[in-house]
Amino acid sequence: MKIAVVFIAEPYQCYHGAAVGIELAATPGVEVTIYYNDPATPDQVERIRRAYGADKLPYVRLERGPFTRFVQSLKWFGYLKPQVLKANTAELRKYDAVFTVEDTVYRLFSGLKDEDRPRKIYLPHGAGDGTVGFSPRTKKFDFVLPPGEKTANRMLQLGYIQPGNYAIPGLVKLETVARLNESRTPLFDNDRPIVLYNSHKTRGLASWKRFIEPLISEFRSSQEFNLIVAPHVKLFRRRSAAYRRRWEARSSANIRIDTGSEASMDMSYTRAASIYVGDISSQVYEYLTQPKPCVFINAYNVDWRSDPSFAHWHLGDVISRPSELMPAIRSAPSRHHLYRDRQLAMAAASLGDRSPGAARRAADAIVEFLDR
Repeated sequence: MKIAVVFIAEPYQCYHGAAVGIELAATPGVEVTIYYNDPATPDQVERIRRAYGADKLPYVRLERGPFTRFVQSLKWFGYLKPQVLKANTAELRKYDAVFTVEDTVYRLFSGLKDEDRPRKIYLPHGAGDGTVGFSPRTKKFDFVLPPGEKTANRMLQLGYIQPGNYAIPGLVKLETVARLNESRTPLFDNDRPIVLYNSHKTRGLASWKRFIEPLISEFRSSQEFNLIVAPHVKLFRRRSAAYRRRWEARSSANIRIDTGSEASMDMSYTRAASIYVGDISSQVYEYLTQPKPCVFINAYNVDWRSDPSFAHWHLGDVISRPSELMPAIRSAPSRHHLYRDRQLAMAAASLGDRSPGAARRAADAIVEFLDR
């Protein structure tokens, strides 16, 4: 059985799915090849492979035509994923299955009959509530691996998955990060509470433009807390290295600004933080592996209370104006008791089985499905 593990997007996605590829490769009778788009991907997969003590895997850079290579070099226009997938269709048809954590891979093998193509297997990269994680694209996959009951039930209700074509292994990233188990230097040279600000990139929902400058200003004038500014890595993905350096140079003794280092991908910040401030990122559930105070930002006055895409906003106070930031942050610990039980329930439903072996459970489910 030959399986291609395809990373078509940013290297942060390796932390969600590389371990599944590693466990598949350790399965008797299974051959695995890693295909990647971003040149930084192999370094991240190798970091994870070493943490698992696994044998080396073959890597293949996805084929890209001259125009695609040129556009990718500019960064501003992204990865041109449809063009990359089209250019690699013939190569990937050699496999029995393609495994991915990126739903844009739904385009692969479009127009081919089911019996003429590999199976497409999708593990969503995150356990969040936003509509981006619940796309009709999911229906184009043959087998889906939602992390917990919350995601699976919503996908079932939407008709995106069916009984028999999904399994629930738990959030693989939690296991991957636990395996890394690296010694880390303290993020700050004091013991003040750490506030993590994690903005998403989605237009019309991301709080970055309205809130980042007031937030930095408040923390510069106050010594009550430390602040980590670690937005979704895509927020700076298309920016130049000089632009990212200018932002990171604004760090200070109690403010750490990170535009996309390994620490922003491997849960270093969600584990270190004692108060979470954010909008719609699924990272809130990575932060809530243990109940802790949260503050959510409704930057565009969205009508959110009965919308499942904002279910996590029921896990902390919700603000809509920059002037509310510091009062909400200061009061978050004393108000946490109002949300603790709900956090426990939502984290359990979102993260799924947190016992060791999530990647192995996913690999076993894939092999069982393909055998069928």
